[in-house]
Amino acid sequence: MSDSTGPRSDLRFRATTAFQRYVANPLMRRLPFHTLLETTGRVSGEPRRTPLGGRRIGDTFWLVSEFGERSQYVRNIKADPRVRVRIGGRWHHGTAHLLPDDDPVARLRSLPRANSAAVRALGTGLLTIRVDLTD
Repeated sequence: MSDSTGPRSDLRFRATTAFQRYVANPLMRRLPFHTLLETTGRVSGEPRRTPLGGRRIGDTFWLVSEFGERSQYVRNIKADPRVRVRIGGRWHHGTAHLLPDDDPVARLRSLPRANSAAVRALGTGLLTIRVDLTD
């Protein structure tokens, strides 16, 4: 697992999140079948949609945050765990749970390879998240 402290990881965090915020996320949100996580902004109260990778297993959706509790969507989950997940073009309501005791590297092995490789390569503080879907 990558080091989660120090100037190198801080630079990686800032560069990656800037690229995601201004380039990747706006493009990926437009793709009709890309998986999105919708949280409620902890300050604004507005819906916030984040493109991400993960896998649905039964009534549960699993993902790994590449920057753990530094990720804005994780901060939003901590403030309000009620979320929606768009999977295959369909929205599902759920409750998100942060799982700091889960092994995120092992969890990534069960998730889609392309996203998992990017999370492993760029991540500096991996955190497993489970969303219990209600519909």
